[in-house]
Amino acid sequence: MNAGQTVFSQLLDHLPSYEFQKCVERYRGDAHHRGLSCRDQYLAGAFYVMDRGYIDFERLHAFTLSLAFFVVRTKENVLLQRRSSRPVDKSTGVRSDQTVVLAAIGSASVYPDTLRRVSYFDVVTGKRLVFLTNNFTLPALTIAQIYKQRWQVELFFKWIKQHLRIKAFYGTSENAVKTQIWIAVSVDVLVAIVRKRLGIEGGLYQILPDSQPNSVPENPHFTGTSRDGLR
Repeated sequence: MNAGQTVFSQLLDHLPSYEFQKCVERYRGDAHHRGLSCRDQYLAGAFYVMDRGYIDFERLHAFTLSLAFFVVRTKENVLLQRRSSRPVDKSTGVRSDQTVVLAAIGSASVYPDTLRRVSYFDVVTGKRLVFLTNNFTLPALTIAQIYKQRWQVELFFKWIKQHLRIKAFYGTSENAVKTQIWIAVSVDVLVAIVRKRLGIEGGLYQILPDSQPNSVPENPHFTGTSRDGLR
């Protein structure tokens, strides 16, 4: 099933990421990259989802040139000129689906290509949201849903800050970060199990009074980050 993926994106599912990274390291492909890594540039189906505070049309055009997609919430002061419109099903929340170009000279000079503007009404929040994207293939509702998933990611990190005892990461590799998060999650689950079995009325933080939220104990013997971590 396609599920909105391009053919190239589906083919990438069969490419072992570690083999790709071995080639990058062998030929020092990422030695001088300033924005997009070799893998980022290689992925024609990657999506970058950003809030309106991160609108930078020069950077967005770099994503387009790298064959990557983006969905960004636009600002009210961004001047756009409509080129064409597509029919929409307003019962889904989508209000408009248009092809536009930047009207301001400065913005148009760094992003001369056409953009897609999708207007969406969120019945939950009662807000009307307007997105810009360089993807003209996916349904307009899917574009809005992609942006909505960004909030799920933010809620996940908010949950981490509120519930897990993580103030800083000991390692910066993907494996090290995942390992530390899973350890913190495991501890949280074990405490919840003990609390339920013993019938303790207090909250999780009352069970561990020496541990404060959003903190990890200092380790004077820790001298660096682990590159290997747990496998």
